[in-house]
Amino acid sequence: MSTRFGATLLPAALAAVFVFTAGLPGPAWAQSNRRFIEPPSNLPRVQGNVNLDRLFDALKVAPDNESAKYVENRIWAMWIATDSDTTTLLMTRVKSAVDAKDLDLGIKLLTAIINIKPDYLEAWNRRATIYYMKKDFDDSLADIHEVLKREPRHFGALSGLGMIMQEVGDDKHALEAFRRALAVHPHLEHIPDLVKQLREKVEGRDI
Repeated sequence: MSTRFGATLLPAALAAVFVFTAGLPGPAWAQSNRRFIEPPSNLPRVQGNVNLDRLFDALKVAPDNESAKYVENRIWAMWIATDSDTTTLLMTRVKSAVDAKDLDLGIKLLTAIINIKPDYLEAWNRRATIYYMKKDFDDSLADIHEVLKREPRHFGALSGLGMIMQEVGDDKHALEAFRRALAVHPHLEHIPDLVKQLREKVEGRDI
């Protein structure tokens, strides 16, 4: 497990990540076993030329949780979709490795995908999740940066960033990260409660 939070990788990673999150921000939220926001199972198939920008516009104005979840699932489907049979096969093996708790194998498989298709978002996002599960926050942050560099609206990565900031005791940046996630996805599950808790800690209770 990496412990370089003092003066090495963490400040550099934070500086890079917050280029995309300054000014604002993956799910059981128990302190000991929180997880990144991950894509749900049984996602819709991506058909035709779906416009991602329009989906994000729809996500912002969704009138209720059910409507937002429908749009969210379509966004996840686009992020996960690949025209590479090799990538599809390796991602299947990643899931099997994680289900078997072989996290190191999952990382190796995802690294192979990233080497083949460095712009495939879900490989970076999933590897960040596994690094988080291993408490390797430096490497998780580095992968979150790669996700946000390619897609600054990635609400899963933004939420993961907030969780890491909470883990290392940086409530101010955790609050910024979660707020940015909500700016992208106002109906994001559990995040409003975290924002309320952190706002009281960082900014104090409303008078």
